[in-house]
Amino acid sequence: MNVKYEPPKVWSYTEGNGGKFAAINRPTAGARIEKTLPEGDHQFQLYSLGTPNGVKVTIMFEELLELGIKEAEYDAYLIDIGVGDQFTSGFVAINPNSKIPAMLDRNNGKPIQVFESGSILLYMAEKFKKFLPEDLAGRTKVMNWLFWQVGSAPFLGGGFGHFYSYAPEKFEYPINRFAMEAKRQLAVLDRELAKNRYVAGEEYTIADMAIFPWYGLLVKGKLYDAGEFLSVHEYKNVIRWADEILARKAVSRGRMVNRVQGPMTEQVRERHSSEDFKGKSID
Repeated sequence: MNVKYEPPKVWSYTEGNGGKFAAINRPTAGARIEKTLPEGDHQFQLYSLGTPNGVKVTIMFEELLELGIKEAEYDAYLIDIGVGDQFTSGFVAINPNSKIPAMLDRNNGKPIQVFESGSILLYMAEKFKKFLPEDLAGRTKVMNWLFWQVGSAPFLGGGFGHFYSYAPEKFEYPINRFAMEAKRQLAVLDRELAKNRYVAGEEYTIADMAIFPWYGLLVKGKLYDAGEFLSVHEYKNVIRWADEILARKAVSRGRMVNRVQGPMTEQVRERHSSEDFKGKSID
């Protein structure tokens, strides 16, 4: 950085302060627009976007459906965070934090609002008793890695991803700081996956679903276009794990739901049934 910044005694908000999301970011909470959310026919109503956090949840739904659990059918509606859909009154009523994903379980007339991707994964795993071990030791290991992901990914996304891909200028210090941390996290995963088939052991769980859209897609060159910069080829165990998860049919479907990037053949902007995937595929 060539210009020295001296923080004022009291910070104040400046509109349009730079970066990809400058037009919508504000230091306030609550609804900005009065607008209800659309609703479909299924028990579960998901409001999301095909970011890594959104993909975690759509993978979970598709994995449950892949097991033949028809009760896990869901409607998925696109929330365009670039235009501020997350600040509508309907969305804020489900998630006061105005972040995707958010979910409504109609729950036989006693609706339950669920927000935060890790919370939704845990909710669905407990509701259907899938992808989460019932024994204390196995469950705890999965929870360790689930919480590792929700605590670590902000350094990868809001730290490295922001300064490497979204900031209005490239600054050496924050990119170096967060690149170092991203590589440290990849090294942690690589060491664990040298011992196990999956993150928390030999069974595929919600820990894998949570970690894969961030770190699995990163090592496969599908996140921030940063594979070469971060030398992701060094993390051979993470790559092996990511390849195995990428081959899962439910994961392919989950990656396409609420997706707004790439060819239209890779996008299922709204999802209401398996028919929505006809003619669609993703690498």
